[in-house]
This record gives sequence, C-alpha cells and structure tokens, in this order.
Amino acid sequence: MLSDSNSTVDKKEVDHHNKLKDEWWDPTGKMKGLHAMNALRVPFIKNGLANSGAISADAVKTRESLKGLKILDVGCGGGLLSEPLSMIGADVTGLEPSAELINIAISHAAQNSVTKNIRYISCTIEDHIKDHAEVYDAVVASEVVEHVVNPELFIKSCVTALKPGGSIFVTTLNKTYLSWLCGIIIAENVLNIVPKGTHSYDKFIPPHQLQQMLEKNHCRTVQTVGTFYNVLTNSWSIVPYKGFCYALHAVKSTA
Repeated sequence: MLSDSNSTVDKKEVDHHNKLKDEWWDPTGKMKGLHAMNALRVPFIKNGLANSGAISADAVKTRESLKGLKILDVGCGGGLLSEPLSMIGADVTGLEPSAELINIAISHAAQNSVTKNIRYISCTIEDHIKDHAEVYDAVVASEVVEHVVNPELFIKSCVTALKPGGSIFVTTLNKTYLSWLCGIIIAENVLNIVPKGTHSYDKFIPPHQLQQMLEKNHCRTVQTVGTFYNVLTNSWSIVPYKGFCYALHAVKSTA
C-alpha cells in the first residue's frame, strides 16, 4: 500500500510500526504508553457517547456500556484499543493497513474469550468506506492522524464511515514547541520511551486545523481536552493545557 494522492497510507510509517510487532502487547515495553492510555481514552469515548445521546448516562457505569454500538477503530495496530472497547459491549471493527499487525491483533483476540465481537481487516479507511459508508455509530482514530500522508482525506473518509449523528474521537499531538521537545526530542532521543522515528513534527496537527477539517465534513466539535503523559508513573491524565497532546470529540450532522 504505497502512499499517493488518493491514499492516506505512508509506507515508511507502516514499515516502522511493523518492526514493533513482537512488542505490541508487552505492557512494560516500548508500547507501554499506549497501553496506559486506555485508562484515559476508553472513558473519554464512553462519556462522549453518553453526552451525544448514543448511550444513557447510566450505561456508562455498566460492564457492557457500549452494547449494540458499532465502532470503527481506524489504525488499530495490534488491537490495543479495539479489545477493551469490545470488552464493554461494542461491536468493533479494527482497521489497519499493516497485514502483520492485523495478524498480531487477530492472534491476541483469539486468546481472550470476551473479545468475540471484534473483526480485524487489513485495509485503508478510504478503501473501507467504499462498502461501509454511514455504517458506524462511532469512529476512533487514536494516535493515528499524525502518521498519515493526507490528513484531509483521512478525516473525510472517517466521517464518511459514520452514521448521521455519529461520533468521531481523535487523540493526537498538538503542533507546538512543547510537543516537538517532549514528543520527539525527549521521548525518542533522550529517554527512549518511544522508538526513534515514530513521529514527524511536520505531520502534527493543531486542534483548530483538525476542527476545520471536521467542519468541512459536517461535523461539530463538542469537546477538546488537553492530555498529558507522566513518564514517571506511566499514566495519562486530562489537563487544561492542550499544547502537548489533546483528545477531540465531534458529532456528525444529521441534516
């Protein structure tokens, strides 16, 4: 899957993440930050869906809070977020251009009896929507948009997959001096907690640009929060400042 004007995929990014396939499910290895992030992004998704009326406020606290909802996890990698979403009732489709990572995801899900409501597909989002337009109640693109080559096409394709009134959730890095310093220089080159070459500052997208892309595709942003990773405790938290990383929730128009 080579990148071109009609594709969102950067082959170099796929090759880079393929090298991490044997460490994907090691919660103490190079992917531990993504493992830890589930404690933030799963509640963010649940609460967002409650706020948009997709689920009741009471359902948020139940074991199957997302039961009956179809969720598309775009750029799912080895399934780190797909599995916990399926474990709380969602019917999850994990989409990933890397066949190697999809195999990792399938293999791991097969070992977990409570993840039967997942299907994994090795495919790009722009190809997937050809037969799956307006299918999903929610689309999740977590730590993905900063790795694609055509973010406008990526966002447009994600929104196309959404039902009218559906929600899109994005987590990514802001484009600031702080995100460059912490996300690349310190994380990748000093502390080595993120594999070198994982991020490119040129691909970072500030919140206002992401909101503009969503607005072009008839989505209204309802919440944007700052997120912060504490390397000492390996934990994520929601913070007032959005200059490092952020999480965004938008809702597609029903008109």
